[in-house]
Amino acid sequence: MLDQYSKILVTGGAGFIGCHLVSALLALEKNVVILDNLSTSLDGATPPGATLARADIRDPGQVADVVKGAELIFHTAANANGTLSVEDPRFDFETNARGTFNVLEAALATGTKRFVYVSSASVYGRPERFPMAEDHPLSLFMPYGASKLTGELYCRSFFASFGLSVVMGRPFPVYGPGENPKTSMVEVSRYLRWHLNQKPIQVVGDAGRKTRDFVHVSDLVQALLLLADKADAGEVFNIGSGEEISMRELTEVIGSVTGRTAVVDELSRVTEDTYRLVPDISKIKTLGYVPRMSIEEGTKQLAEELGENPELPSGTTIFKKGQQAEK
Repeated sequence: MLDQYSKILVTGGAGFIGCHLVSALLALEKNVVILDNLSTSLDGATPPGATLARADIRDPGQVADVVKGAELIFHTAANANGTLSVEDPRFDFETNARGTFNVLEAALATGTKRFVYVSSASVYGRPERFPMAEDHPLSLFMPYGASKLTGELYCRSFFASFGLSVVMGRPFPVYGPGENPKTSMVEVSRYLRWHLNQKPIQVVGDAGRKTRDFVHVSDLVQALLLLADKADAGEVFNIGSGEEISMRELTEVIGSVTGRTAVVDELSRVTEDTYRLVPDISKIKTLGYVPRMSIEEGTKQLAEELGENPELPSGTTIFKKGQQAEK
């Protein structure tokens, strides 16, 4: 794959998604440069074999210096924490919207052949129909979704106005090894961390009605490589697992893979995200995408990696100012 690219840049390559992507690129024997400020990296380490350029995507000068000469760019750097976007919307905007513009501008200036933007299912907001195809109406309700959509709009405009070969992926909630418990809000790892520490799993919303499609990071990496290699420029693709699971079913999976019944503390009064978040992934399947990791196997592997007493999640789920959060 990716035979036409020699120098590949991964923004956010020391973060959760970026680190897995960099490892896959190195396995393909690619020359990989990482642009990262190490703000969410677990230990500040990067995969051996990649070159780290410590920089902040909010600074256009720093970005231009690092992007120079990159033929393929995977833009994964972002604030991925929805709660933080509510608490500090300016930081979220500067990182996700302005930061994406800075990388696009530098990519255009250096003659980048392809730009892969990692967006988010949050751009859909509250769904109207299921499963959601890429043309589903957008009904945003958090600054995070707005900033990620702004990035998409700039990608589209750089394609239409300047011919930059952009392609966009909208991952649904991503989980897997290497998540930072201080910033990650995806339920799989949060629930596991509470459960493995003998604590109740704190479910925000209606545990039976709130459903998600959780995609394992290994499947997301497969999808991003396919987008870079095969997707038509200017297109956007959902990235999911094809499995829908409720929060109650997820706690049952956790109990099954750990051999101990999960205790649930349900915060049912907070209903902002009690809805089905389920993608139609038929479009990306036309590129050869085949999700391989089931939620059962992915949860089992993650539980084994975390061990008996992993660090507890320290963030809280907030959708609007003044909202009650987890205990």
